[in-house]
Amino acid sequence: MITAIDTNILIDILEPCPKFGLSSKNALKLALAEGSVVACDVVWAEVATAYGAKQEELLRALNGLGVTFSPITQNAAQEAVKGWFLYRKSGGTRKRIAADFLIGGHALIQSDRLLTRDQGVFSTVFKSLKILDPSLE
Repeated sequence: MITAIDTNILIDILEPCPKFGLSSKNALKLALAEGSVVACDVVWAEVATAYGAKQEELLRALNGLGVTFSPITQNAAQEAVKGWFLYRKSGGTRKRIAADFLIGGHALIQSDRLLTRDQGVFSTVFKSLKILDPSLE
């Protein structure tokens, strides 16, 4: 089982978040027990901004958590575009493709599920995407 991980889960664990840190950490442990956990390039970049010049520290932290890098493929990017067009057609107001669509496309095509606390775009646009949400437990 491959689980894609969203930025909010990694931030919950790395910061750590008093409200969601423990549940996010437990969900990550569960995902690792069931297979591998991957972060796409968008998630990697979003998390990296919190580390500034300390990128080596970030690499050690992500490796220590068991999260590996998984770049977005062309098929996943195309799925993100499909999701964005569906979003716009249904009245969405974003003018440019956003990170959530790329993360969702990656998870749908290159993973079996997505570990996230943000179900918004993922559950409404990527309807067949399985979501593991630690905030619901």
